[in-house]
Amino acid sequence: MSLSWIILGQLDSIESMSTSKKVITRDEWERKLKGVKIRKEDMNKLVMNFLVTEGYVEAAEKFRIESGTEPDIDLATITDRMAVKKALQSGNVQDAIEKVNDLNPMILDTNPQLYFHLQQQRLIELIRSGKVEEALEFAQEELAPRGEENQSFLEELERTVALSAFEDVKNCPYGELLDASQRLKTASEVNAPILTSQSHEKDPKLPSLLKMLVWAQNQLDEKAVYPRINDLSTASLEDPAI
Repeated sequence: MSLSWIILGQLDSIESMSTSKKVITRDEWERKLKGVKIRKEDMNKLVMNFLVTEGYVEAAEKFRIESGTEPDIDLATITDRMAVKKALQSGNVQDAIEKVNDLNPMILDTNPQLYFHLQQQRLIELIRSGKVEEALEFAQEELAPRGEENQSFLEELERTVALSAFEDVKNCPYGELLDASQRLKTASEVNAPILTSQSHEKDPKLPSLLKMLVWAQNQLDEKAVYPRINDLSTASLEDPAI
């Protein structure tokens, strides 16, 4: 990302200056931005990487056709991965587990934490459906033995089982477990090892570059006053306060 490299370059150039902050005007900053050349092909690869990693298969296919950028994995595998995510987001955990095993049975065999969280999600779905007796039986048979071996699992199990003690579960202290965000959290946790099993990065590159930008700006803030990006969604430069 050009802006990150400019910021890092500015840090180097003013490292030996006095303790007073250097003032960088918008004109000077924009000249530096224009001086950094980034290939369109590299930007396209960054976009494709994000679409593939996040599972936007239709958008990835359209982008492939329009830009000529080839994905680094078979787009059909995205469809399989998104089928797992869809099953989890609809509360069909057993179907999701079966789909993961169809893709690669080693994923769950070698990741006990992931398997526990999937079983925990099954328990949550049983409680959500009002099947309290079935939920408690499932917790006792499938999750309690794992909790005995792992303190962290036990604490998570206790929080989940506690849902069954409340009539109004959505407003109980652990009601967030019933939020849609909990399903999404579990789906995201499954997504990463599937990507890894397909020899693909588990995280898209774009968020990492944005984090680098934020870090670089924070470093430069200590040494200079310059046009800053405060809203990453618009990436607009804000004039420095002089």
